[in-house]
Amino acid sequence: MKPAAAKNTPARRRPADARALAWEILRRVEEKGAYADALLGHALTSSRFAARDQALVTRLVYGTLAWQGYLDHIIAAFSRRPPQALDAPIRIVLRLALFQICFLSRIPSFAAVNTAVQLAKRFHSGAAAGLVNAVLRRATVEWQQVPLPSPHDDPVGHLATRWSHPAWLAERWLAQYGFDETEALLRANNEPAPTVLRVNRLKMEADQLLARLQKAGCPAQPTRYAPSGIHIEHAGTPDRLPGYREGLFSVQGEASQLVGLLTAPRPGDRVLDACAAPGGKTTHLAELMENRGVIVALDVNARGIERVERMTGRLGVSIVQTAVADATTWQPPNDGFDCVLVDAPCSGLGTLRQHPEVRWRRTTENIAALAALQQQLLLHLAGSVRPGGTLVYATCTLSAEENDGVLAGLLHTRPDFSLSDARPLLPAPARPLVDADGVLRTFPHRHGLDGFFAARLKRNGAHGIVTA
Repeated sequence: MKPAAAKNTPARRRPADARALAWEILRRVEEKGAYADALLGHALTSSRFAARDQALVTRLVYGTLAWQGYLDHIIAAFSRRPPQALDAPIRIVLRLALFQICFLSRIPSFAAVNTAVQLAKRFHSGAAAGLVNAVLRRATVEWQQVPLPSPHDDPVGHLATRWSHPAWLAERWLAQYGFDETEALLRANNEPAPTVLRVNRLKMEADQLLARLQKAGCPAQPTRYAPSGIHIEHAGTPDRLPGYREGLFSVQGEASQLVGLLTAPRPGDRVLDACAAPGGKTTHLAELMENRGVIVALDVNARGIERVERMTGRLGVSIVQTAVADATTWQPPNDGFDCVLVDAPCSGLGTLRQHPEVRWRRTTENIAALAALQQQLLLHLAGSVRPGGTLVYATCTLSAEENDGVLAGLLHTRPDFSLSDARPLLPAPARPLVDADGVLRTFPHRHGLDGFFAARLKRNGAHGIVTA
């Protein structure tokens, strides 16, 4: 599930230049607490940018956010004022230019500097344009000589600075995975997230949509693990792809698609999706059920439910009943559900490729609060599962407190639930993603997937026997 977000407000103006649009989006992410993907989606859909310019805006926004910590380290080496003492628009324009200088070899450094100076002139009558020019002129020549903390004397500082993550997170993962694997994970988190479609199997098979996309000139290939997934490249916004308006596909990450397969609802089942927005897993469950049965989709956010309803309408899904409700207190019907999916609000630390700003917003206190909420959700909703039914707990984080800790709490409190092996429900290529306990675990650096955790549990039957 997408991490809990601040309210997103679309950009008010539509600049003709890709760098100017990226600067405006980055400002709203930092100053308003918005999410980049929502702002990008709105801005690019309403723009007239060609696919190449859309790709550039996307790369600039996500890359600048991902490398923010490293870029601030460079700024600090060449600015008399530390980055956090600068006005946010100026700090952001410096990051944006430095990302181009340090990471985008196809963009001439002089072009990045000149654009940054022009953008700086839009803020406070250009008072900081001279500072921007001076910092970037020096950095263009000397940025590669800026020293990093020593990996031997200060491994946390080295990892956090070199791979642009907050120190507390680098320290946590260093203790959990060791230096080499932590470095691989941090590096992977800074790679661009792939765009993955899920074919709507109610209307078309995966190979048919793949052929249609390729015929339209869109580089596309089947995903490795999810049978209904298609990986696309350089396609601009997905709503401009052939088949979108017809409801032939939705956008859903590959690891997220595996959660639906693990839930494995059958046609005619009664299913509860307790934290349903934006609707990717809800509609996937409906497709697996052949649009027969009932899915109750809850979300505490009314706008989230509106998104679910728009998605079900576009995809032609008719079995979803939506409700705005707090799943921690919602009262289920007496007869219960065959399947309950708790795709819980989480820290999102497994999705830093597609939500790079999340790393700069989370704290250890956030994780503790989220784990408490997840435990409350899971314990309350366990009562919605009929005897013999299935409960799936899923997150998109790598945090042990939110994953193993919450699962252990449920198993301790509710001995009528037991873990069920996920492997038989997944296609053969995905079965190695399941650990010895039968739990699905995916990692960006190991599998090229978002970091997901999903556990399938069965509720004992009336006489204490676990049903299949």
